[in-house]
Amino acid sequence: MGELRRRIETGELAPGERVPSTREITRQWGVAMATATKVLTELRHEGLVRAVPGVGTVVSVPEPTTDPAPTAPAPSAPAPDRRSTRSPSAAPAGSTGLTLDRIVAAAVAVADAEGLAAVSMRRVAAELGVATMSLYRHVADKDDLLVRMMDAAIAERPLPADPPPGWREPLTVAARQLWGRFRAHPWLAPAMSMTRPQLIGSAMTYSEWVLGSLHGHGLDEQSAFTAHLTLLNYIRGLALNMETEREAEAQSGLDSEEWMDTQESVLLAALEGGRYPALARLARSGYDFDLDGLFEFGLQRLLDGLAVLVDEGTPPART
Repeated sequence: MGELRRRIETGELAPGERVPSTREITRQWGVAMATATKVLTELRHEGLVRAVPGVGTVVSVPEPTTDPAPTAPAPSAPAPDRRSTRSPSAAPAGSTGLTLDRIVAAAVAVADAEGLAAVSMRRVAAELGVATMSLYRHVADKDDLLVRMMDAAIAERPLPADPPPGWREPLTVAARQLWGRFRAHPWLAPAMSMTRPQLIGSAMTYSEWVLGSLHGHGLDEQSAFTAHLTLLNYIRGLALNMETEREAEAQSGLDSEEWMDTQESVLLAALEGGRYPALARLARSGYDFDLDGLFEFGLQRLLDGLAVLVDEGTPPART
């Protein structure tokens, strides 16, 4: 641990740069996996490194230990004449320039960086440098803010103006774009409720797109909406793993691959004796776990199933 701490403190490993994984530590320094895990955990507790979803453990950006000294104004600089220099559209004196868009953007940024649990009215106000109560001029409460956050996150990448022909390709386009939104904002899936759906304008656009695609190809309204909910819940359910994985990385300092390395000996011991031959063969050959690949596989199988209901004759070939 001393060598890694030295490299971080001397700047040899710059802020944001990835530090060696547990596997790399064991290989470079010849220590046990448990020791390598403890090293990264201690560095994380000291605030020197942090886990970044999809990247691994990186060097933390140091926070300033003292406030910078204020810069004294130049004594010869005359005070500006606000009556003559302020444009009609400028904010009045004492205004923070606070807008709904700024509030939502700040809340989304906090959720993206630290998870939904970090979002509060007080925290968002602190990020914007305003009083907490000033937010309530623009949003009713935290629930209202959350709906607006979800709306903004989904609306970042709107669906095409014109759907492609048929039913399968429009559903594929919608599913992949929604998966991309969940990928970009890991907090979005757990924030979205299936049993108590929030009124999210940009999400309703997805619903209309899917329903329109299925209505035009033989499905009645009830079946089309059930198919829509099935597809949506598949995408959302798979996306829930992103936020839980991020939380696990933050707590352990290990990404999923590094964590699996620490469990290898336990898994192999459990597979001894021949009770689980299929799992034993898989453990020996290895399995490349890829969340995007899992999403795509499941999506195509769901669409294969819908093809049986849609009035298009023979279902499309599997891809």
